[in-house]
Amino acid sequence: MAKVKPAAAKTVYRCDNCGHAETKWMGRCPGCNEWNSLIEEAARSGRRTEEAALAAPVSVSDVADDSASPRLLTGIAEVDRVLGGGVVPGSLVLLGGDPGVGKSTLLSQLMGGLAARYSGKGAPVLYVTAEESTAQAALRLRRLGVAHAAVHIMAETDLEAILHHAAKLQPVLVAIDSIQTIATSTLDSVPGSLAQVRECTGRLMQFAKQRNIATVLVGHVTKDGNLAGPKTLEHMVDVVLQFESDHGAMYRILRAHKNRFGSTQEIGVFEMRSTGLAEVANPSALLLAERPKGAPGSVVVGAVDGTRPLLVEVQALVAPPAAGFGRRTVSGVDPNRVALLLAVLAQRANCDVLSQDVFVNVAGGIRLTDPSSDLAIACAIASSARGRAIDAATLVFGEVGLAGEIRAVPFAEARLAEAAKLGFRRCILPKQNAANLVEKVDLELFATDRLQTAIAAL
Repeated sequence: MAKVKPAAAKTVYRCDNCGHAETKWMGRCPGCNEWNSLIEEAARSGRRTEEAALAAPVSVSDVADDSASPRLLTGIAEVDRVLGGGVVPGSLVLLGGDPGVGKSTLLSQLMGGLAARYSGKGAPVLYVTAEESTAQAALRLRRLGVAHAAVHIMAETDLEAILHHAAKLQPVLVAIDSIQTIATSTLDSVPGSLAQVRECTGRLMQFAKQRNIATVLVGHVTKDGNLAGPKTLEHMVDVVLQFESDHGAMYRILRAHKNRFGSTQEIGVFEMRSTGLAEVANPSALLLAERPKGAPGSVVVGAVDGTRPLLVEVQALVAPPAAGFGRRTVSGVDPNRVALLLAVLAQRANCDVLSQDVFVNVAGGIRLTDPSSDLAIACAIASSARGRAIDAATLVFGEVGLAGEIRAVPFAEARLAEAAKLGFRRCILPKQNAANLVEKVDLELFATDRLQTAIAAL
């Protein structure tokens, strides 16, 4: 007797702009006339509405309090700091980053820490690799020192098979590497398409909430940052972690762009080594270890990334123009901000280098987006232009306005405390910050509200 071929799952093509649905793909949406906006998704049955009607509203006083439930500690202090104290059971975490930045390495070490801590309680971890074989994944895990028996590896791309084995194993954490390579049989589109990524993430979210199993999804970032990547899924997950590093930089930074269970103002700093990612507990000391002493154009800025103070060296070099007009080469800061500071220096501080070649660099490959680095950049340029070195034990921070005024910045006490801990003796800071200090610091403070006065003091 011939086998009856099962009917293919029904799909619809829904406009991502206006919600119009079609039974087949069209290049242009008939509802809003938007091009290439129809996305394939599984057709929903009417039975789902009947099942959903069975769930009745409940009073908030009748809901069990889960705030006392312990978080899962990963054994990596920098990761736990960014997550707000550890992984919340039942949460869905998205780990994004450029290819090669170290997402799989970080995930492998995270699973090793969880396995070592919770294996005695009978809670394994499941690593689903859709881009490698089990042998390749095991080779990397052994190289990183993650050879714990509680770490289970599964090379699979079918979502239904992954959910089946995860439900059977009941792990403390499921890691999917990566979400772009997972596909469900309910859709005919290829893995990595927007429809597949959305559907698979929605199914995994339901699984995590129903089973109270923490789930981590790895997502690759494309050039535009939103095609089948983490930007598409940010509204669906609980936590969005971004693992980033400038090309050639020695440090990796882990940030939380979304966190339903903690702050988004914390960062974790890592250094990539042959044995894996190493935590950097005191990045300021490492960044300043090779700082030249007595060199014009070198200034230390007290920056803040999130709520974490970070002391970084800003270098500037002013040279005669090579092509007859001033050239700007900037690394680690916004070039437009440097152009603004050059104009303020010329008009407000009697330091005109607009016709010169100006080079600005932030040592260590760190990128400064904090406006408090304005004063340090301006002072470094003036130091190089006049050939006079700034005292190596001096810290500088403050925002510079177009009128040449020095504006106050947040977290001044944290910056000063970090400088005192590293042996700095003097600080140039905004007058408003100095007036509002609550705690006394062991530093000589020079408060100013004018750029020209700050440069003269240095």
